[in-house]
Amino acid sequence: MSTSLSETTWQKSLAQAIRDPRELISRLNLPREFLELAQGSVQLFPLMVPISYLNRIEPGNLDDPLLKQILPVDLENAEVPGFEADAVGDLNVRATPGILQKYHGRALLMVSGACAIHCRYCFRRHYPYGDEPRTLAEWEPVWQSLHADSTIQEIILSGGDPLLLTDLRLNDLCERIAAIPHVKRLRIHSRLPVVLPDRIHAGLLEMLQGLTEQGTMPWMVIHANHPHEIAPDVENAIKQMLQAGIPVLNQSVLLKGVNDTGETLIELSEKLVNLGVIPYYLHQLDRVTGASH
Repeated sequence: MSTSLSETTWQKSLAQAIRDPRELISRLNLPREFLELAQGSVQLFPLMVPISYLNRIEPGNLDDPLLKQILPVDLENAEVPGFEADAVGDLNVRATPGILQKYHGRALLMVSGACAIHCRYCFRRHYPYGDEPRTLAEWEPVWQSLHADSTIQEIILSGGDPLLLTDLRLNDLCERIAAIPHVKRLRIHSRLPVVLPDRIHAGLLEMLQGLTEQGTMPWMVIHANHPHEIAPDVENAIKQMLQAGIPVLNQSVLLKGVNDTGETLIELSEKLVNLGVIPYYLHQLDRVTGASH
C-alpha cells in the first residue's frame, strides 16, 4: 500500500498541533496567569491539541466547553483520595503484553500509545505504554494468543488512538485480525474523526470495507462530548464512514462544566442521531489521578 495524498494531509495536520502552552494561551487570548498554572501540569501530561479543534474554541471564553477538555491547570497535580493512576484496573487484566481482556468473548489490543489530542480527563494518562509490543516480532505472541482462544469474537483496537497508525500498519493489523476465523467484529475506538477529521479518507475506508468482504465487520466508535465538537468537517467524516457501510457509534464522558446538563446531552445526542451515529456510552468520569477537578 502506497502513501496517499490524503494520508500525508492528516499527518501534516498532526505535525502542526499545538504543544506549547504559550502558543495555546496566545491563540485563545487567555489571561497570562494561565501559563504558570499550565507549566507544572504539562511536565506530567503534555499539551496536545490539533489546530482544527482549537479553531472551534471561542477565544477569551474561559467557560468554553471544548477549552475545559484540553487546558492544563495546576489542579491536575493535586493528590486526591480515591483517585489513582490505574483507575479502571487495566493492569489487572493485561493477559499478555498488548492485550487487555476484561470480558468474555472480547479482547482489546493496545496498538498505539499516542493520541492526536490530550484530553485532560484521560483515564490512561499514566498507562505504561512503553511496556507494550512495538515491533512485528513482539506482536507475534499476541496473534498466537488470539488464534488459540476460540471464544474471542470481537477485537477492539485502542490505545492511545489506533487511527494514529499509518494506513500501512493499520492494514497489517486488519489483515492479521481478518485471518482469525472466530473473530467476527472489529471495533476501532478513536477520537480522530472528531479532532482530526482529515484522517478519514478513501484509502482508509477501502481498507475497512475489505474487512467486511473477509467476514469481519468493522465498527467505528468515536468520542464526542459536546455538540460544538461536531463541526462541518466532522460531519463530513462521519458521512463518509456511514456511506462506506461502517456503523458509527459515539461514547461520551460526563464532565463538569462541559456536558453535565440534560440540555447539552440532548443536543449532542440529537446532532449525532441526525447524522446516523448511535449514542453508545455515557461514561461517568474514571477516577484517575489528575482529573479530580
